[in-house]
Amino acid sequence: MGDASTNGRREAVNGPPETGLSVPDLDAAGLLLEVDGPVATVTLNRPERRNAMTFATWRGLAAIGRALPAEVRVVVLRGAGPSFSAGIDLGMFSGEGGGLPDGSDPDAADRFIAELQEGYTWLRRPDLVTVAAVHGHAIGAGFQLALSCDIRVIADDAKFCMKEPALGLVPDLTGTKPLVEIAGIGRALELCLTARTVHADEAARIGLAETLVPRDGLDGAVRELVDALLAVDAGASAATKRLLWQAAGNTLDQQSAAERREQIGRLRDLSAR
Repeated sequence: MGDASTNGRREAVNGPPETGLSVPDLDAAGLLLEVDGPVATVTLNRPERRNAMTFATWRGLAAIGRALPAEVRVVVLRGAGPSFSAGIDLGMFSGEGGGLPDGSDPDAADRFIAELQEGYTWLRRPDLVTVAAVHGHAIGAGFQLALSCDIRVIADDAKFCMKEPALGLVPDLTGTKPLVEIAGIGRALELCLTARTVHADEAARIGLAETLVPRDGLDGAVRELVDALLAVDAGASAATKRLLWQAAGNTLDQQSAAERREQIGRLRDLSAR
């Protein structure tokens, strides 16, 4: 991450003043946040642990989502060091960081998990386009973070694995729905219940990535994508994302009606300019 520029547009800091996030908050979460006008870059920043994720990481991600400046249109998620994320920090199984709930109080456990899921659900917001720049390992919680983004650009050294069932858990960070929608129920079952590693070429082939590039081309490919996304009208982008996200659950008549509503809104906005 670079230094904050004097003109105030680029703020390469853990917590820009307008977000209300302090440096210690994001430091403790293992996160870096850089806001450069309409682009926010969130970096998983525990390279010595291959960006293994903790409760603080997920709460920090949720806080970033709540506090992003209104002008941000594109969010890039990436990992420092050799991996995107090795998934859940296994130290939490031994009680580090507060420990996992034991499920004896289902309501409390439900609230606990829902709070962590907020670190992922904001990435689907229609006013944002979210991009996962994946290299190295994307395991479990890291795999689900990539699945939560709208678009995945991956390096040829990327490796995906849904590890939770092998640990006696289920994937609970909102990854099961996009995995089934992308890969189909059969492939999703096979990947989760074997916890096998999916290498970059297979990931691209089965739709887990929109773009596959050499490792040294990842940054350039992400920059090109971000530039292309920003070239599209912001209102049209948000309206189109809303339409595409609801298309699978709509009948043709419902989707046609949704298209009409969104287009009427666009025509109204354009005529008011």
